[in-house]
Amino acid sequence: MVICSFFCTFALVMKEVIVKDARLQQAAMEGMDAFVQVFVDAIREAIGGELTAENMPELNADQITLLAWDMLHEELMDGGFVQLIHNGLGEFIFKNPFAKAVKLWGMRDLSKLIYEAHTLWLKHREEIEKECSDEEFMALFEKYPEFDDLDDTFIENEEEWTDDIAHYIDDNLERFATIENE
Repeated sequence: MVICSFFCTFALVMKEVIVKDARLQQAAMEGMDAFVQVFVDAIREAIGGELTAENMPELNADQITLLAWDMLHEELMDGGFVQLIHNGLGEFIFKNPFAKAVKLWGMRDLSKLIYEAHTLWLKHREEIEKECSDEEFMALFEKYPEFDDLDDTFIENEEEWTDDIAHYIDDNLERFATIENE
């Protein structure tokens, strides 16, 4: 999946992202994951379900960064950086200013992790991105153990980083959505 730069988001018409206050209050009581997911879901709904090169200009940089976090989070919690790269998301995460954006959100350690993974992606991407059987895919984890420490670091810090993102959203609601009473 190739998507233009995060900062190609200057469009004449930005998508309005709406979050219902009642849903936001409910999610806040459920925890940080639910709170963040409300905004991810609302942004996806506003753009028709999936981030593409065509709809990316309809979002702002913070909204795109949040969707990138969600993609990163989903892939790393399921199969780590090898899976993320194999599934074609390496270019989106590493060639766009995602690491810089989360650093601006105050998440230096996550930014550093992304830069470290970027270095390994550049070194191994051709092999990892190749089409392969399930057995060959599973062998990639053994072939590239240098991703293991990065995967572990992500897992160990995931809860804290989700909390950081939830607080950033809460402090900057207007950058992510319009909150509406029902």
